[in-house]
Amino acid sequence: MTGKHFEDRAPDAPRLTVYDEDHLADYIRLLDADDGGTSWREAAAVIFGIDPAIEPERARTMHESHLARARWMTEVGYAYLLGPRTIEEG
Repeated sequence: MTGKHFEDRAPDAPRLTVYDEDHLADYIRLLDADDGGTSWREAAAVIFGIDPAIEPERARTMHESHLARARWMTEVGYAYLLGPRTIEEG
């Protein structure tokens, strides 16, 4: 278990959120795992600390949602890290 709290779905807000700030390193880990060909099952187990054999739908949803948000961070979200620090809750 990771000890870190993860929501079942990453935020889909159009701006950076506190949740995003708290999970930046996890987003990078997801991107690295995906780029390296790591299966979503292994990534879910290692990064989120859940067993995809026991909770396959939840693990898949978490992985897909957080990976999508990680990709959003590389395309849009990073700009909020460079600009004024206005972060929405969520």
